[in-house]
Formats: sequence, structure tokens, C-alpha cells
Amino acid sequence: MLVDSHCHLNFIDLTDFNNDIENVLDQAKANGVGHFLSVCVELGDYPQLEKLAREHDNISISVGVHPNTEMEHPVTAAQLCGLAKNPACIAIGETGLDYYRTEPGEPQDLQRAMFREHIKAALTTSKPLIIHTRQAAEDTIAILGEEGADKIGGVMHCFAEDLTIAQQAMDLNFYISFSGIVSFKNATALHEVARKVPLDRILIETDSPYLAPVPFRGKQNHPALVKHVAQAIADLRGEDYQTIAQISTENFYQCFKLNK
Repeated sequence: MLVDSHCHLNFIDLTDFNNDIENVLDQAKANGVGHFLSVCVELGDYPQLEKLAREHDNISISVGVHPNTEMEHPVTAAQLCGLAKNPACIAIGETGLDYYRTEPGEPQDLQRAMFREHIKAALTTSKPLIIHTRQAAEDTIAILGEEGADKIGGVMHCFAEDLTIAQQAMDLNFYISFSGIVSFKNATALHEVARKVPLDRILIETDSPYLAPVPFRGKQNHPALVKHVAQAIADLRGEDYQTIAQISTENFYQCFKLNK
């Protein structure tokens, strides 16, 4: 069984699936995917995620605010803790820092403040963090360390940094999650990370509907395609596909403290 450890089921364009989310899930099941973590990026989406989880016992959810989400009032740890009481919610995030679309100054300060609130919520609820970082790796690692995030750990989602950052994250009790990017020919630095990260720290994801792996690059991504991420890692490491499938699934349940 495979796990898609990070997807956005509520963002998938269902016109490709006869306008029915069940077809997305059935296609994933036919490709060996048995569990999904559908990740929250803004609080307005959370009721929709709760509904998905209520209707499917193999869908887990998270609660969090993506660093680029604009909010009238910044999210607080108390808000996140209240929403995280849903038993289907197994993580806080996605959260982190993304400087790609922001200029230095106030927007970055706000991101850093909200990031700290998410970490506080994770520590309070004992639920792991889902971390997004883009062009902000050093600040991300620094804040995780300052806030004691190693006490709860979590996952560096859609990892696209180098081996040094991967090691720093693992030292803080985080798993490294690979998306379809690892299958791209030009992602040479990430290939090195995929070869050298210990097997017991690897997770796989689609981040669907984004970042479809080769040979579907440029098309809409969906959870059935997570097997191509596993295959890409297996090829890079010279491992058997089943080994990567099994260990990444075991790592997911370990990271998020779930029983199979």
C-alpha cells in the first residue's frame, strides 16, 4: 500500500473525473494508494476537508495557513488548536515561509509570526508540523530550532532544497517528503538528496493537483500518480520499488502517530 502524504483533494479539477471525487479515490486505490493526507492551506477550506474526512475513513486532514495566504486577521495558535480537535486532523500546517512572492519587510515579518503560531499549536496539540519553505530555508530552519519544533517534528513537504538543509531538518526530527519534482531530469541537487537521505526518513507525496511526475509532467496531478514518485526514488537509489513503497508508508504512520 502507498500513502499520498500530502495532497489537496479539494483543489482537484473534477472535470477530469466525471465530476466525482470518488473517481479520484477509486483510481488511486487501483494504483495501490490506501491513505491520503489532504492538507489545509487556508481556514476557509477546513469545513470542506472535514467533510471529506467524515465521509472517508482513509482520508486524514491537517489545519493550517499557507505562508502566502492573505488574512484580514493573522491566525493564532488558539484558533488552530480549536480546529485541530477533530480526530481526523493529524497535523498542523501547511505552514512555513515562502519568500518567492514577497519583498523583504512586513510581509516576511508576518509570515514569520504566523509560522511561530503554528509551531506553538503543534506543541500544544502534540500534532506534527507540515512545513512549506521556498527561498527561505535558512530562516525556516532557524525558527524551527528557536521554537523547539524538534519536540514534535513533522515533515518538510515537497522538499526541493540541498542535502545540507535536509540534514538540518532531520536533526530537528523532521522527515523529508519527495514530490514529482524528484522525477524531473534537471533536479540534480534533489536527486542527490533522494539518494542519501536515510530510508527511515523518506515520505512521498503528490502535492496534487500540482507538480505531476514524469511522464505526466504539465498535466493535472492526482494521488494515483504517487507511485511514480516512489519509482523515481527507487531508481535513483538502486532500490526495489516495493522497498520504497513499504518504507515510505511505514514512515508516514510513524511520523503522524497513526495505527495502520
